Amino acid sequence: MLVDLSHAVGGYLYSVFSQNIDLWVIVGFLGQGLFTARFIVQWLASEKAERSVIPLAFWFFSIGGALLLLVYAVYRRDPVFIVGQGFGIFVYIRNLVLISRERRTRAAASSDAGQSA
Repeated sequence: MLVDLSHAVGGYLYSVFSQNIDLWVIVGFLGQGLFTARFIVQWLASEKAERSVIPLAFWFFSIGGALLLLVYAVYRRDPVFIVGQGFGIFVYIRNLVLISRERRTRAAASSDAGQSA
């Protein structure tokens, strides 16, 4: 019984990872790679700072990964993936807008403080 199950699982994995590889699977893996890279960037930045940090690159990897995964999901006609990645892209872009706004506000405050001194 266990040998049959093992053989069935092995056959399934072989067919998924060897017989179904095409350009779209490569696009999907590239998207997933970018998505994974964002966590590595965040982890390394946090380790260096010795506190939890979300660097700007995290959001760019998030957008890149989500866009490629969205293209892949549209091609595969996967509604769950399409909604999930589509919504995520808006969240990631919104975070970049908020970061940009905060930086402009800080720069303006710093400029005002320098002029009044």
